[in-house]
Parts: sequence; structure tokens; C-alpha cells
Amino acid sequence: LPKCWDYRLEPPRPFDPLMIESKKAATVVLMLRSPEEEILAKACEAIYKFALKGEENKTTLLELGAVEPLTKLLTHEDKIVRRNATMIFGILASNNGVKKLLRELDVMNSVIAQLAPEEEVVIHEFASLCLANMSSEYPVIQLLALKTLGVITNDKESRTMLRDSQGLDHLIKILETKELNDLHIEALAVIANCLEDMDTMVQIQQTGGLKKLLSFAENSTIPDIQKNAAKAITKAAYDPENRKLFHEQEVEKCLVALLGSENDGTKIAASQAISAMCENSGSKDFFNNQGIPQLIQLLKSDNEEVREAAALALANLTTCNPANANAAAEADGIDPLINVLSSKRDGAIANAATVLMNMAMQEPLRLNIQNHDIMHAIISPLRSANTVVQSKAALAVAATACDVEARTELRNSGGLEPLVELLRSKNDEVRKHASWAVMVCAGDELTANELCRLGALDILEEVNLSGTRKNKFSEAAYNKLLNNNLSLKYSQTGYLSSSNIINDGFYDYGRINPGTKLLPLKELCLQEPSDLRAVLLINSKSDV
Repeated sequence: LPKCWDYRLEPPRPFDPLMIESKKAATVVLMLRSPEEEILAKACEAIYKFALKGEENKTTLLELGAVEPLTKLLTHEDKIVRRNATMIFGILASNNGVKKLLRELDVMNSVIAQLAPEEEVVIHEFASLCLANMSSEYPVIQLLALKTLGVITNDKESRTMLRDSQGLDHLIKILETKELNDLHIEALAVIANCLEDMDTMVQIQQTGGLKKLLSFAENSTIPDIQKNAAKAITKAAYDPENRKLFHEQEVEKCLVALLGSENDGTKIAASQAISAMCENSGSKDFFNNQGIPQLIQLLKSDNEEVREAAALALANLTTCNPANANAAAEADGIDPLINVLSSKRDGAIANAATVLMNMAMQEPLRLNIQNHDIMHAIISPLRSANTVVQSKAALAVAATACDVEARTELRNSGGLEPLVELLRSKNDEVRKHASWAVMVCAGDELTANELCRLGALDILEEVNLSGTRKNKFSEAAYNKLLNNNLSLKYSQTGYLSSSNIINDGFYDYGRINPGTKLLPLKELCLQEPSDLRAVLLINSKSDV
């Protein structure tokens, strides 16, 4: 019998992967019609990089027919494909030809759909950029795009993408267009976020955008625009390199001009920007003649927030800068600063106390401050519940209570009691600064005795027995007080220094252990004789 043959086909085998490389844009555009997601994603990625290189490439893509198939990918089910397509349109939409074709294809709804909350931040970024490019003629859409950018540019990666896609140029153009003044506030908010990055700051400075921004802020008549511009400067000025660039662009002149605004929000923002710029020594010197007098005037404002912001700027300007401290005094700043000590805002009080402390480092200014009733005004801050205020108030006492007259005034005004109470604070800074102030106040016998009567010596002894609570100032304050209580000093240490002069009333009880209380002489006199060591009393008066 003839042999039978089985002609049934075998099942198809998988097609081996084929790697395709192309250096021609036309080939990649054809790949946009592929049914395979991986090919679509890679084709979009290549087209995005190609479009980034300039307007000529965008026109080439338009002529090759890339726009229509790309619009269909905006609604593709694959997230990566959809993202890459959106990124392309963020770049392509700045081309007039592409813009016209997109309107004809009616893709605005597809682009707006990419702003859905569940989409990635990068999709939001480029969809907003696409809308912004499409809408000079549609201000409502442009406003929506800018507000979206204002949210997503809080993310560093999004800021980088906006910068790389020439988004900053569009924002500056918006600021330069008077007809788009209703978009200026939102545009500034986006720029403020972007200026936090050093690379963005350098780019905008090199292209002349920074100078335009400062000029725009200074010359605008819209308070919210000026305020947002000052806030943008503040955010950027926290970076030292940004401060340097701002100084080179003479940002100080712009900020001083903004201090003269009639709007309180602008005054506050400008003061905060000056505070940030103070970290630059050149800026700090500039504000000596221009800035400090205006800030002193703001201390007299009825608005507590304005006073607080002005006081903060003055605190930063006068710290480690005697020339600026002197300038603040010459601008008649002492009275308004002391008045701020009774403010309702803790920040204002702490900042004003800091300025007064900085001034008091110079003896002529310290005497002037003392003549303005500082010792009475500082008592309320010493009683504050805020630890920052307590700390700064104690420092102000340490800086101003350097002579007998000032200490006497503090003592007679009841200022020693709240100061002693601060020695018990659980806050390290408060305890340290209070100890410093007590050490200064213990410089004369009457004040030292009053401090001891109020319990300062006992509190300091307890503090110094703790390894975690004691500090150099608490030890120094304790020793200073001991020098005004030589009987206790001798009992505790077993010696007196050559500067310790014994007077009538000194008694030698014998050595006592740390933490043991030395009974006063009156109590010892009431004790019955015993076999304990006799107490030796120095007394040159014959009638006792």
C-alpha cells in the first residue's frame, strides 16, 4: 500500500523580536500607526526629543503628517503612550502651523481631559503647557493652564521639565504683555516656584528675564502683582547663589521701592524678601542708607503683621553689623522698637528685642536705649509664655543691664522675679540666656542679694547638679552670686579668692556638701550648743 502522508500544519511559533533603528523622522512617524504599545511609546519618545531641538523640527513633523496620528494617542489606553503623546503636544503646540491644525482637529477636550486628578504630574505639566500655547486667543483656558502650572511646579521634576521646554520664556512674555494683565498674578506664582532652582535662576538671568521681572515688579501698579513678585524673590533668595545673582541685578532697589507701597501685603512681602537677602553681605550694606529708615517707619504701622515683618528685617540687618545697628538708631528707631515690645504678636516682640540687643552692643546706643525706659518695657516679654520671646528678652536684659543704674531700674520695676523664674525653664536656650542675664545683674551687691532672696542661687545650684541642664552661663552666674555670699562660697569651696573681701557678718560654718542648704546666721544663733564644730563669726562691732 502506498505510504500515507500527514499534511497538517504545525501551530505557529512566536515571531522573534526585531530591533529597528531609524535616523529618519519620516520612518518614526510611520511607526505612530503601529498597533504595538511598545513601538508607539518609543516612537513618541524619539519624536519628543526631535521636537525639543527647535522650530524647524516642529515644522518638519507637521509636514510629515505626525500631528493627526499623535492626537489619537492622547486617548490611548496605555498610560506611557498617553503620557509621551501629551509631552509632544506640550512642545509642538508653540508652532503656529501645529496650533492651527490642532484647532481644526478639535482636540482641546482631549488635552483638557489630561488634567484629570488621577493622571501623572508630568501629564498635567505638558497638558497645561499645550493649553497655554494654544490659548493667546483663549484667556480663560490660559488662566486655567497657569493655575495648574502653579500647583504642579511645586514639584522639582516638573519645574525642570517646564524649564527644558522653554516654558519660562512664555511666562516672561505674558508679563511683558499689558493686554494679559489679568494673567500676571498666576504667571508670577509659577515663576516664583521655578526660581527656587538654581539652574532656572541662572537661565532666566542669562536671558535677561530676571531684570525684566524686577523692573515689572517695581513699576507695576497692581498690589497683588507686587506682592507676588516680592514673594518670588523671597523663595529664591534662600539659596546663596540666587542671592548673589539677585544682588548683581540690584534687587535691593526694587525691594526698597516696594516698601513704599500703600498695600500692607506688599510691605510685608518686601520686608520678608529683605530679611532673606540679608544673608548676602553686599545686600546688607546696601540697606544701611536705603531700607532701614523705611523699615523703621513700618514699625509704626497699625497692622501688626507689617510691624512683625519690619522688625524681622531689622533684626537680620543689625545682627553682627554695628553700622546697621547705628543706622537704625539714627533713624529714630529706639522708641518704635520699644513700643513693639508690647505687641500682640510674639514674632514682633522677639524681633524687636533682638534689634535692641544688637544696638546695645555699642555703649552710646546702650545708654540711649536705657534712657527710653527699656527696663520697664522688657518685663512683659520676660513673662511671656513663648520660649523664643523669653529667650530674646533675657538676652536683651543681658545686653542692657551693664551698669548699676540700669540694674537698679530693673530691680525697682520688678523685673528680677520673672528673670529668676526663667532659670527653671525646660528650654535650653531660655535657661542659658536667663543665666547670662542673671550673671550680668549680679554685678552689684544689692541686685545680687535680691536675686538670692528670690531663689536664684538655689535654682542655679540645682541646675548645675544636672549634667543635662547646666551650661557655662549657669555655672558663671552661680559663681557670680556666690561672690556676693562669701559665707556660702567658703562653706562650699573651702577657699576665697584675693578679690573676695570679708566684711562684718561673715561666718564660717564649716564645709557643706553640694546641694546642702547653709542656714542663715539668724537661725544658727537660735540653736542650742552642741558637740558640733563651732561657727566662727567675723564682727568688729563692740555692741554685739
